[in-house]
Amino acid sequence: MSAIRRRYHRRKGTNPILRMGILAVVIVFLMVSGWSYLTALTASGQASFGVRTVEWIRGHGGASLVREAENVYYSINAPKKGGLPPSGALKPPVTSKGRGSNSSSTTLASDPSFLPAPKSVTPLASPALPGEGKWTPEGVAVAGHYGLYVTLMRPDAVHTSLVAGLAWMDPHLLSFIQFAGAQQPPTGGPWQYMAPIPQNLAPNLVAAFNSGFRMQDAHGGYYAYGKMAMPLVNGDASFVVYSNGTAGVVDWTGGQNIPSNVSVVRQNLHLILNNGKVNPEVYSQNYQAWGQTVGNAVLVWRSGIGVTANGALVYAAGPGLSVASLSQLLQRAGAVRAMELDINSTWVNYFYFNQTPGTAATPSVGTRLVYNMLRPPQRYFEGTARDFVGAFARSAPLSYS
Repeated sequence: MSAIRRRYHRRKGTNPILRMGILAVVIVFLMVSGWSYLTALTASGQASFGVRTVEWIRGHGGASLVREAENVYYSINAPKKGGLPPSGALKPPVTSKGRGSNSSSTTLASDPSFLPAPKSVTPLASPALPGEGKWTPEGVAVAGHYGLYVTLMRPDAVHTSLVAGLAWMDPHLLSFIQFAGAQQPPTGGPWQYMAPIPQNLAPNLVAAFNSGFRMQDAHGGYYAYGKMAMPLVNGDASFVVYSNGTAGVVDWTGGQNIPSNVSVVRQNLHLILNNGKVNPEVYSQNYQAWGQTVGNAVLVWRSGIGVTANGALVYAAGPGLSVASLSQLLQRAGAVRAMELDINSTWVNYFYFNQTPGTAATPSVGTRLVYNMLRPPQRYFEGTARDFVGAFARSAPLSYS
């Protein structure tokens, strides 16, 4: 080979040191990524392999890719229009305990120790089906009164084979605790209350339900029991637990200044309902407002929580919901302020418990709010990745007069 050709091949070839450097970078990248992925797969919680993989991709720069894939999937698999719910999907207005539904708001209005029972909800689909919108008391009673009422109804007048659930909760008969999960919030722990539900609280457990988005997607902050995991954002929808165990939904304005009577501020996007009116933003496709999730109009499992004019909490969840239809469902149930919580069938769940008084609640006495919620009642009795809320019967009614 001539000297010219030897010089050409030396210039064309890659420097051996450079090649080794590139190889070392690639190996380190694969090791770090592989270890991160393996950690995600083996972390606490009952989520499936597929869900953990999607969550890992979402958290490692693939949020937009996951969002687009979910949008396509849910658009292709949109719920059918018309039809009727499966037999038995709409719960009758009498429980197995024989307690009748209470749709009157007048008989208890004079007692300052608890709120009057909720009025029946006018169904969104017509004609109404038996039991639709009728409240049934559930859970452990407090001084003979029930702090939880549940009902089922179709979420709109178009997708009439779907069933959504509503849960009405009296904060003066129930107290609320925010539990941290193994991965959410991602910083700030250890926390005073963490999953699973401890045995000493199980006798008074009435209900447990999902919290909001992962904090990376919530566009807000997280404060609980004296610790700040992520800074609070003014103007964000906030689930607030007060030091006396009552709870509400507010438009946060306090910055990082936490009032002495506030124990928890869990933020998630913006209010979807305020002053009794649906936020016009729910009809937009503004991901800056609604997080890196599926589009607002995509029909998917969603959940939300609101507060009524007299201070009751109302939780709503169901399949085939847009942000707008979730807002309208909460509005129909009497909420004047409301926020979206989590979405997708893996994360949306509400369980209520009917244990024998004096005994501990267990998964065996738990009931899904909606018959086809994916996760079983034992979810919060085991390690779980996400934070959640527990509602517990008080030892006596909390007067608010």
